[in-house]
Amino acid sequence: MKKTKEICLRGLAFISFTLLVHLSGYGQSKKEAVDYVNSYIGNISHLLVPTYPTVHLPNSMLRVYPERDDFTGNKLKGLPLIVTSHRGKSAFKLSPYQGAAEQLPSFVAYGYDNEVAKPYYYSVDLDDYGIGVRYAPSHQSAIYELQFTDEQAPILLLSSGDGKLQAKGNSISGYQGIGNNTKVYIYVETEATPSASGALENGTINTQSNIVEGKDAALVLQFAPNTKKLRVRYGISFISEQQAEKNLKREIKDYELDKIAEQGRNTWNQTLGKIAIDGDDDNQKTVFYTSLYRTYERMICISEDGKYFSAFDGTVHDDNGIPFYTDDWIWDTYRATHPLRVIMEPEMETHMISSFIRMAEQMDHFWMPTFPEVNGDSRRMNSNHGVATVIDAYNKGLRGFDLEKAYEACKAGITEKTLAPWSGKKAGVLDEFFKENGYFPALPPGAEETVPEVHSWEKRQPIAVTLGTVYDEWCLAQIAKELGKTDDYNYFLNRSLNYHKVFNEETKFFHPKDKDGNFIQPFDYRYSSGIGAREAYDENNGWVYRWDVQHNIADLVKMMGGKQSFVDELEKMYDTPLGKGKPDFYHQFGDHTGNVGQFSMANEPSLHIPYLYNYAGQPWRTQKRIRTLLKQWFRNDLMGIPGDEDGGGMTAFVVFSQLGLYPVTPGLPMYVIGSPTFKNAKLHMGNGKTFEIVCHEYDPENKFIQSAKLNGKDWNKSWISHEDLSKGGKLEFVMGKHPNKNWGAKDDALPPSFAFPQQ
Repeated sequence: MKKTKEICLRGLAFISFTLLVHLSGYGQSKKEAVDYVNSYIGNISHLLVPTYPTVHLPNSMLRVYPERDDFTGNKLKGLPLIVTSHRGKSAFKLSPYQGAAEQLPSFVAYGYDNEVAKPYYYSVDLDDYGIGVRYAPSHQSAIYELQFTDEQAPILLLSSGDGKLQAKGNSISGYQGIGNNTKVYIYVETEATPSASGALENGTINTQSNIVEGKDAALVLQFAPNTKKLRVRYGISFISEQQAEKNLKREIKDYELDKIAEQGRNTWNQTLGKIAIDGDDDNQKTVFYTSLYRTYERMICISEDGKYFSAFDGTVHDDNGIPFYTDDWIWDTYRATHPLRVIMEPEMETHMISSFIRMAEQMDHFWMPTFPEVNGDSRRMNSNHGVATVIDAYNKGLRGFDLEKAYEACKAGITEKTLAPWSGKKAGVLDEFFKENGYFPALPPGAEETVPEVHSWEKRQPIAVTLGTVYDEWCLAQIAKELGKTDDYNYFLNRSLNYHKVFNEETKFFHPKDKDGNFIQPFDYRYSSGIGAREAYDENNGWVYRWDVQHNIADLVKMMGGKQSFVDELEKMYDTPLGKGKPDFYHQFGDHTGNVGQFSMANEPSLHIPYLYNYAGQPWRTQKRIRTLLKQWFRNDLMGIPGDEDGGGMTAFVVFSQLGLYPVTPGLPMYVIGSPTFKNAKLHMGNGKTFEIVCHEYDPENKFIQSAKLNGKDWNKSWISHEDLSKGGKLEFVMGKHPNKNWGAKDDALPPSFAFPQQ
């Protein structure tokens, strides 16, 4: 009976703590922007990588999420202390424990329940052990609060995946290697003084040793029996253990978790509240603010007290008052994430471009990065789209970075580095061929690859490389023009038309050619070219890459046979079925999910496609398609994202699309109009101006634009300029249930392409 009573009391204490966690939330009587964020959206993927419920402050160095495969994960692999790269694993693990101090693992795999994840706060019950957890982050530090219900002495295990740790009094410091000679350092401090500490050796505590080193090295802190609450704060650094301690004590001066959580909540509200929306559909608001929150997951600022460690040369640098940012996959983010930041966070975007230039200066070759991460540039995917971020920012009025240096780094990356995907090698025979012939050559089917620059799995991706690079050359030409480099301008502008070289006039598709100029035959635009179609395209098939001429859509319309033929072919893409059972299709195309016919909502090369009807004078079809796609694929549920989100790469599309605008061509200072979803949206932009988007005759189901006004004047164009947006003002729409097929349909209403009209 006494045993039963003891268990009930423990359970009551555990339940009471859980209720405290849930009821102590930081909610208000009226929902604010951050209250709409549901970080569990997309935590179960359709096929590949899910989103994670990331807890962090906007663009901060410290990010965490529960380490498990996805939302269905049955165990938590310890408690996280820092995720050093987007979608990466945790460096270090913290494991609270109660029980016999024998046969201890380096970290504990926990059963768990009652999890709550907000951008600024996390809590969970480790119910196997009767331990309650609360957590709140700052930018480079964070705090855990652990509630114990057992009478036994609590234990804290701290492990490093591959590094060194040292215990001293109530603190542990050390590092973990994360590749490319890069280390993340940590300084952990407990409020209570441990009764014993030591190295974990063969599952037991060696109190004679307070230093551990190597793979899965772990230290143990043991506390007095009947300790019910432990508060643990820590700082992280990429510079040193001493800097980690400084970062902690600069940001978290005591052990008051609620104070840190409230500060984090306020930070997120200020950030997300820069776009204020009003409408009748709370699910749409949730999708919007969750998408906006995702765009702040990266790049991250790694400046620490005016210094930063650069993995690009392995050196600590002064930042000279300009924060250093890294962790970006530019192939994913140049399309919408960077353009969104140009509007809402122009100073930050300027600092990020300055960071790209610094990276180029610090690497062995002065090449613009492509996939800069905390531990260096991994050179993944294809093309060199950093050039697009530069000219898009510059043409939209951002200054404060060295355009000349940016140009040289971009030009070198395109002309001196190989264009072969996933490679950081120097240009070789394929690049010389591209320079002379204007297209990247494909291998004939079955031919053996002999070019050393070509990745054995990623292949040549000749159409993706050709189309991506001619767009990059168009961007490069625009920078050359701004710098007065007339010869370079004409050279790269002419080269940017080389997409014609791989266009099959007969089929109206972009079709791989061999080195002799022959189209690869036989060829199926759905299935040819192996896994991910990488022998021709990349991750998507020919139906998606058919529209990948971002800089000259007007020309593409002509190539397709005119406006009606262009529309008919777009519709045909949505009509054409997979043609195989899903297991067979997705075995070949793991990234080509979120399908509507052959269109893939789940992959970034598709994001601009629904907006292309505007270029053919039928914007009503864009309005219909965008609303349908948002409803089909971006929802307030665990599978509410159709593919890899890539840290804002896809969710920035959602933010723009729900506002009713989209940057089809980064580098042209304009936005194509879609279908606004809110009654009112106010963009409090980073330049101090406010731009308002208003829907009259608003109803969540009214997707079609009947008429529009810009600053009180009738507006019949299916696009607006960045200048009009950045000056502030009001864009008003009258919405309806049925399309007005005349609005935005005339030739003078079509979005600009290739060159921006003088105003």
